[in-house]
Amino acid sequence: MPGRALRGRRERERDRVMLQAARHQWDEGLRRLGAEGEDTARSRHLWILIEEVVAELRRRVGQTFTLADLAGVYEGSEDWVRDIVVRATPPKARAGLKDSALVQDAAFAHYARGATDYRP
Repeated sequence: MPGRALRGRRERERDRVMLQAARHQWDEGLRRLGAEGEDTARSRHLWILIEEVVAELRRRVGQTFTLADLAGVYEGSEDWVRDIVVRATPPKARAGLKDSALVQDAAFAHYARGATDYRP
């Protein structure tokens, strides 16, 4: 029994650290998005991509979720986010594939606000 309790504490601690790291990355994505300015061609193009990723998050995570649920989806999301960015980038856009990490992090930050356990 003590071994099982210790494993449980380790898993909870690992999950807590993983969630903290993910939230830091998400916040950084919002910061980078904000640095692009408001209502610029580039920021509008970034928002088009972010909205596409948020729509996919709705399909993958649903409407009722926790931050831990979202962090679990975040892990390994690079490939499908990149696919969305490639598909959704408008012609002659000022944002695109090179912005995949920013789009990914900002989209997850935006969606995280709907988590049942979200606290700013």
